[in-house]
Amino acid sequence: MSKSSILKEIAALFFKLGLIAFGGPAAHIAMMEDEVVSKRKWMNREHFLDLIGATNLIPGPNSTEMVMHCGHERAGWRGLVVAGVSFIFPAVVLTGFLAWLYEKYGQLPEVAPFIYGIKPAVIAIILMAAYRLGKKALKNYTLAILGIITLLACLLGVHEIIALAACGLAGLLLYILRSSRTTLKSMVPLLLLQFIDPIKIGGTKIFLVFLKVGAILYGSGYVLFAFLDAELVSRGWLSREALVEAVAVGQITPGPVLSTSTFIGWQLNGLEGAIAATVGIFLPSFVFVLILNPLIPKMRKSPYIRAFLDAVNIAAVALIVAVCFTMGRDTLTDWRTLTIGIISLVVVFVFRKLNSAYIVLGGALLGYVLMLF
Repeated sequence: MSKSSILKEIAALFFKLGLIAFGGPAAHIAMMEDEVVSKRKWMNREHFLDLIGATNLIPGPNSTEMVMHCGHERAGWRGLVVAGVSFIFPAVVLTGFLAWLYEKYGQLPEVAPFIYGIKPAVIAIILMAAYRLGKKALKNYTLAILGIITLLACLLGVHEIIALAACGLAGLLLYILRSSRTTLKSMVPLLLLQFIDPIKIGGTKIFLVFLKVGAILYGSGYVLFAFLDAELVSRGWLSREALVEAVAVGQITPGPVLSTSTFIGWQLNGLEGAIAATVGIFLPSFVFVLILNPLIPKMRKSPYIRAFLDAVNIAAVALIVAVCFTMGRDTLTDWRTLTIGIISLVVVFVFRKLNSAYIVLGGALLGYVLMLF
């Protein structure tokens, strides 16, 4: 099979997955396992599981990075690029189209009742994500304490990125103290970009903000909204209402949830902002997978990096809970939104396999019905 044929095969497969991959990273990875391991035999299941573990060691969206790893395994760096772009492309185009529609029609009375019901439904979805991630991340009492401290810090106004990095470093230091070692062999996320301070909403500034977030985004894609709440809402660039609606767009479109950056970028500066935000948020994942893939086996064996990442993961859960609290305070303001929120919360916890897109659509319809009363 020629190289061009292999690349076409990769593009076709991951473009298809990008069109049908609803349900979040776990669902995306399950689809990949079926296509790449069971059907096409590109790798054995053991190696596929190793790649899943590797995605937790670097920042970025897990399912998108798994796509890149699979492409790299099949056709090297060219396969990585083709797989990543093919998977992201459908979601970005669809999200951009929805952003254009929202810009033109999002404030009309006919649309407002649907958006009214979407907001509390989205909060329920994010809380479920926090619950699932928390079960995985909460490995011991030390991490529980670090998570609570991080949550309180965020609620008191500490910047989310600072809280995440501080929690990770605290976990690393506690491990060093327990193991009574004096050497430090670790790799800390890129933090220098934290000093970027945008002064206006231009394409370059939008790119740099999303590049910064993409370079330090650990855990679920839902952590993105906690970061963007600090980066955009607190600066007055974006309303919290628009941020919540961006979360909803991420739920009703296939592919990676980070494609909501396209929606947000469009609200900030039209097509230029959408392109800048999209490239900025995904670029670090391409770079990290390309550079760190050969180092993954050694990194996974390092107890120092494991300690750092364990603390970062629990901090990510705390950030999700904190942003849910803020969103809930602004959204759950009357009996209608409270009703939709409670019903959505019950549904997501009782019917755990239900696609989250249905929760969003159900919330929209319920919001429309309740607004008639």
